[in-house]
Amino acid sequence: MSDEPKFPSDLKLPSEELQRLQEIGELTNDKYKGDPNFMASLARGLEVLQAFKPNYSEMSVSEIAQITAIPRAAVRRCLYTLKALGFVHCPDGRHYRLLPRVLTLGHAYLSSSELAKAAQNSLDYLSKLLNESCSVATLDGDQILYVARAGVKRIMTIDLGRGSRLPAYATSMGMVLLSALDTQQLDNYLSRVTLSPLTEFTITQAEVLRAELAQVRRQGYAINEQQLEIGLRSIAVPMYSRKGGVVAAMNVGVNASQVSAAELRERVLPQLQRAAMELALLL
Repeated sequence: MSDEPKFPSDLKLPSEELQRLQEIGELTNDKYKGDPNFMASLARGLEVLQAFKPNYSEMSVSEIAQITAIPRAAVRRCLYTLKALGFVHCPDGRHYRLLPRVLTLGHAYLSSSELAKAAQNSLDYLSKLLNESCSVATLDGDQILYVARAGVKRIMTIDLGRGSRLPAYATSMGMVLLSALDTQQLDNYLSRVTLSPLTEFTITQAEVLRAELAQVRRQGYAINEQQLEIGLRSIAVPMYSRKGGVVAAMNVGVNASQVSAAELRERVLPQLQRAAMELALLL
């Protein structure tokens, strides 16, 4: 029997997620192929773990094979091993789900990272001061990765927390982080990323995005006007290390119907800049 998976037509991940998994697969198949020090089985196991998402929290072997482009036989062996180690379970004998033990993989970073620890304390204070949700994220590949978050209001349909990932081009923190890239890095980013229209306000043209990033660089902050999700407006500023480079971004998200862009600039921006500056002193 062939290992080529037959997949349901409605199983789709965002292009950024598919690209990230593809890049991992390419390391196994191309860059490190034949390297005796590279463990292809470990790489595939990590690909399988990263295939699980909030919208795909329970999947079969064939569905995971579709997402990762790993043959079903190899996916089955990965899942067998992960199940034996307590990272996944299969209650119905066909569909797999993650178990809480997976959290241990990220806990070591969050508990040891000075940025994550210091940022959480800073965000807790800022969130209480403004009575708004606040976050800190870094650029991880073509997406932003949340390393700290203090949420007081549910203003998005998805539930964000530490470890959440979003497309950089459609977020205020992503705009700040992309604006800090040099010309070659930005050119590379724009050449490989699909600017999908997440809302009617999403920037989907590379040159328009490039001009917007130049404006963000000049003014020192970014405002996202419902580009990620209708009803969400946010403002973000860069966080600098003591060496001067941008290491993360900090933002405040608000309900677009309740807080205007002008109010973000006048009331929120000064507090956000102060918090980012004080946190940067600790990095």
